Amino acid sequence: MNRACLLAVVLALANAVQAAEPPLPTSVVTRLPDKERVVALSFDACQARKPTRLDHGITDFLVARGVPFTIFMGGRFARDHESEVRALAANPGVSIQNHSWSHPRDMRLLSDEQVRGEVTEAARALERVVGRRPTLFRFPGGHADERTVGVVEAMGYRVVHWRWTEGDPARDIDADMLVEQTLQRTRAGDILIFHVNGRGWHTAEALPRIVDGLTARGFRFVTIEERLGQR
Repeated sequence: MNRACLLAVVLALANAVQAAEPPLPTSVVTRLPDKERVVALSFDACQARKPTRLDHGITDFLVARGVPFTIFMGGRFARDHESEVRALAANPGVSIQNHSWSHPRDMRLLSDEQVRGEVTEAARALERVVGRRPTLFRFPGGHADERTVGVVEAMGYRVVHWRWTEGDPARDIDADMLVEQTLQRTRAGDILIFHVNGRGWHTAEALPRIVDGLTARGFRFVTIEERLGQR
């Protein structure tokens, strides 16, 4: 199968998976609410039981270029990479937000009390390491419903997801494919989702071309919290 066909199959599968999920509550942010030619780079730093790592190929490039970005980080990840996360958070333009404590596969299966516990424990870890309380939350895997979103919003968070997925944890989606699909699909206000925990296999390789390509198309990069007025 040639690259164009493989990309088409990957995009079709991603669309099918998203379509199979019940619609999210309308309060969930899936794109930035403005008409300016802006885009938000977001990264998930997930860690369940197995340790993961901070992908410095991603963070070092973005910090050096002065490109703002948002990381939705698990509490366990922040705890286990404390010095690296603290140093990263000290850079202007870096926003670190809540992605649950232990990254449950589907938080819809948790009780209200368990959902609150995941959010609260992660917030404590992030505030201790980063120095400030997160204001945004992203559900692991994007699995959420009216009940779970309501629980998290009642805790004072905005829930932020995405309009479409990059799929970078799949090894078959190489750097060229990431670049091609991102430049092809990105629209004004999009929130792009990648992984910065060593599971975005080709993301660091693709990112310079993605940033340059979107910049050449007139896009400007922003953090989600600033655009939503959450800072």
